[in-house]
Amino acid sequence: MASKTIGYKPDGRPIIVRGRGKTQTAAQKKLEQMLKKREEREAEKQAPATTAEITIAEAVAGFLRYGLMGRDSSTTTNARSLAEHHIVPQLGDKPVLEFTVDDCERWLEGRAEHLSTKSLREVRSVLRRSIARVMKRDDRVTRNVVDLCEVPTGKRPGRPSKALNFAQAMQLLRSAERARSDMRQYVVLALLTGARTEELRKLGWSHVVAYDKESGKWVPVHEAGWGHDEFAIYVWRSVRAHGDTKTKKSRRTLKLPQRCVEALRDLWMSFLPKTPAPEALVFPDENGKVRDAMTVLRAFRREIVGPAGLEPEEWTVRELRHSFVSLLSDSGMPLDKIALLVGHSGTQVTEKVYRQQIRPVIQDGAQAMDVIFPSQP
Repeated sequence: MASKTIGYKPDGRPIIVRGRGKTQTAAQKKLEQMLKKREEREAEKQAPATTAEITIAEAVAGFLRYGLMGRDSSTTTNARSLAEHHIVPQLGDKPVLEFTVDDCERWLEGRAEHLSTKSLREVRSVLRRSIARVMKRDDRVTRNVVDLCEVPTGKRPGRPSKALNFAQAMQLLRSAERARSDMRQYVVLALLTGARTEELRKLGWSHVVAYDKESGKWVPVHEAGWGHDEFAIYVWRSVRAHGDTKTKKSRRTLKLPQRCVEALRDLWMSFLPKTPAPEALVFPDENGKVRDAMTVLRAFRREIVGPAGLEPEEWTVRELRHSFVSLLSDSGMPLDKIALLVGHSGTQVTEKVYRQQIRPVIQDGAQAMDVIFPSQP
């Protein structure tokens, strides 16, 4: 038998832990196991009684580990970086239950000196969701103080989005049609369909379809061929987690303008005599995988924007989508139809995000007043 006195009871009697075995070595080993188990039980007793007593660092760690499961790797990497650099060093030791609105506002004010407004929103979101996760587990945290704090203007307000005017769009299209890579087709589709770059990067040939009049159905081009009048693309996938589009409304079918049909047909013919497999991507990287967003941006600026006579650093691929909205609005298309084409759930998002690119849609009052009170010559 091996034994060890680890303390004394209130009445003075010793607290003895014993280990038994057939040999001295076995007994000593058993004693060590008993001591280890006792230490673990004591550690559990000393742990916080409720999740409300955990620190912000622990709350953020829990969110990063369990709250982002299934998300895209770039999303989790960005959230982790923001937390490690801008939350834990400043707020990590603070207990969640003691975290106040004043603490949060002072923290946001301090981070505004180092982060852009967009990054401030993102880092605030990480903290808010971390505390919300604690609230679900303990009713002592009665409110999320982060919800009560506004995001200040950051060090860099962010790059405002803009749209090509018609002349610039024509310059870009001509430049794209002179390009020797598949950036020609990429730019033509992005500008003339309004598809998101994340949707085009995941577009497969099986989702490029032609309307077969004989069967009355839309058929993939690898079955139907190119001898048809109408073509479309199924915008059903994106590079987001699980391959889903941004929202349910984003899952849509877009009929292709003739310029897009010609561009895709030329790209298809460039593979002859061997044609792309149905599961192949329309715009893959050199390994046949999904092309990286930065690779697309660099090629867009180098091969299309520069040769078009525009300043490369002033334009990004996503602004082709803004230009799509702007050009349709200038042509007189109603806002609800534009929202449907770009995959928004309603006109509110279209107007909020693309407000500067949308022409005034309520013109009846102005037209009537011009008739009633004509301007003087």
